[in-house]
Amino acid sequence: MREALFIKQNTERWKQYELNKTKDPDELADSFISITDDLAYAKTFYPNSKTTQYLNGLASGFHQSIYRNKKEKTNRFVTFWQTELPVLFYTYRRPMLFSLAFFLVFTLIGMLSAMYDDTFVRLILGNNYVNMTNDNIAKGDPFGVYKVESSSLMFIYIAINNIYVELRMYVLGILFSLGTIYNLMLNGIMLGSFQYYFFSKGLGIQSVLVIWIHGTLEISALVLAGSAGLVMGNSLLFPKTYSRLVSLKRGAVDGLKIAIGIVPIFIVAAFLEGFVTRHTEMPVAASVAILATSLAFIIWYVILYPARVNHKLNLLQPHIDETSF
Repeated sequence: MREALFIKQNTERWKQYELNKTKDPDELADSFISITDDLAYAKTFYPNSKTTQYLNGLASGFHQSIYRNKKEKTNRFVTFWQTELPVLFYTYRRPMLFSLAFFLVFTLIGMLSAMYDDTFVRLILGNNYVNMTNDNIAKGDPFGVYKVESSSLMFIYIAINNIYVELRMYVLGILFSLGTIYNLMLNGIMLGSFQYYFFSKGLGIQSVLVIWIHGTLEISALVLAGSAGLVMGNSLLFPKTYSRLVSLKRGAVDGLKIAIGIVPIFIVAAFLEGFVTRHTEMPVAASVAILATSLAFIIWYVILYPARVNHKLNLLQPHIDETSF
């Protein structure tokens, strides 16, 4: 059948599906089966056409409606971190990769700038911090800054600040992703100049063993926050088969879920910074163990586990291509 005839025979039915979505589970199921049949036909005979893209978007909408109305067998709080958030990590793996790439490039810029300009570190970190750290180095306690405040106050302040930073990074994604990229730039340049400063003092390895006790989770979550902002911003830039408003709503909700989902990682990182990092005299083996455990968790929960969950879901339901920004 020619594509034009296929469209002519079904376009009215598709419009009814799009405009008059029922909440009745049986009707939703019947409509979903019908539209997936059309999608399978279109994928077979018109794989690269706009009709196939349109039907894929329509089928995805029905799938989400059915999923939302489905009764949860377990606690919603548990299933969010057990299934929903990992699926989002897998669906939006490209924005996560772009967020990481942007951050690494800006970190490298920060390192090179500090390397070739002696005043750059003071410009980024501030004179007070640099002077205080120089004094601590002279006293033989280069990371004494982590011992100034009480553990509890430090934990609370850092947790609140980090969550504020990540939510701001997400919200600024509304500026066509530019706001998020700008914040990735600020944090990346700061990290690069900060890390180079300690290497220039001959404290590179020691700084990694101390600072990255909390930094592994904190920086990883920061990159994920960047991806949340990119998800929302790119939904405006690349709406694909959806209207720009519908695409923005989807991107904003999914981005917010990612931003909320990584809050516990920021809290754990703040706990480590407040209560553990200050113990700079701890054995190297203990530092390495914390670093390795944190990195292993990020790799497992953000990369390996989401792929496994996505594979299981594909085995249990008809394949629908998710919109990926």
